[in-house]
Amino acid sequence: MTHQLTRDQARRIAVRAQLLDANRPGDVVEVAEELGAIKIDPTATIAPAEHTILWSRIGDSYDPIQLSKAVEQDRLLFEFDGAFRPISLLPLMMPTMRRWPRRQSNIDWLQANDRFRREVLARLRADGPLFATDIPDTAEVAKPSDGWYGSNQTTRMLDFLQWQGEVAIVGREGRQRRWDLAERVYPKGLPEYEFEEAQVLLSERRLHSVGIAKQKSPWSGVGMAGELATVEGSAWKYRVDPEAIAALENDEGGRVAFLSPYDGMLFDRPRLQEVFDFHYVLEQFKPKAQRKYGFFAHPILMGDRFVGLLDAEVNKEREALVVTAVHELLPFEPEEDEMVRAEIADLAEWLGVGLNAW
Repeated sequence: MTHQLTRDQARRIAVRAQLLDANRPGDVVEVAEELGAIKIDPTATIAPAEHTILWSRIGDSYDPIQLSKAVEQDRLLFEFDGAFRPISLLPLMMPTMRRWPRRQSNIDWLQANDRFRREVLARLRADGPLFATDIPDTAEVAKPSDGWYGSNQTTRMLDFLQWQGEVAIVGREGRQRRWDLAERVYPKGLPEYEFEEAQVLLSERRLHSVGIAKQKSPWSGVGMAGELATVEGSAWKYRVDPEAIAALENDEGGRVAFLSPYDGMLFDRPRLQEVFDFHYVLEQFKPKAQRKYGFFAHPILMGDRFVGLLDAEVNKEREALVVTAVHELLPFEPEEDEMVRAEIADLAEWLGVGLNAW
């Protein structure tokens, strides 16, 4: 069966799948279960990505303490590869972790540093949980500094061991990660899957989190999950979540949402262009003279359309949210302008600062 969707329907499916419709989720764990991953990033012009992502879904009742509790105490979420994920995904990820690494350069580095690897594991077993700075760098072969790692090899080794499922992140102190053996962090008695079955189930989870995506898209990783769909005006073949099709009948409408530049809704740039007619470029890494919307402008979603970008930052000295500009992609109607201003006021209140009106 092939579902024939209008562009409006395709957008509504995507918005609802990302919990950005009028029906807000109740808590952090629900958001993680639905989205699959909550990106972690320290860039905090307004707030770190993980907190903005959760606030944009849950609203003013979200407190960052809820996130740390879900990760560090309740163990309902776990940190992996730069994102918080629901523990229900861990069994599906383990088969891939057991096969890592595949790249020959990483295999060679681990083999050359087998003694270092065993020393890191032994130190964690004896003294963990520990920060990377608590573990000596005794690597015999060092990889050079790059954009992700410095010259110290301990952090690289810990990440490699995490991707192999041998160590895990217990929690954070500021931006520092605290590590321990995975067997002491991850729950016992999780279900086990063969690699192929896990890949199918992961594809289905990814499709559930995005609602609709291009068939075999490398951006979303949905493969051939779900059912085939077409979208008016698009030549793409899509995969759509059957549950999302059924939910169209109970659509409760949309709302205004400010999205962190690292929000999962924005990750699939080709889909943004094709379905939402929104060409988004993060200007964080552009020279200042080449920026049009701002260093870390947050896209503004209104209903199922991207209508503008918010250029704002928290001024800690003034204890205020300073709004430099609200860039309107199309001129706002008075009611739309009022809705955006109300959301900005709610954002300042949630941050606990005043508002410097633009």
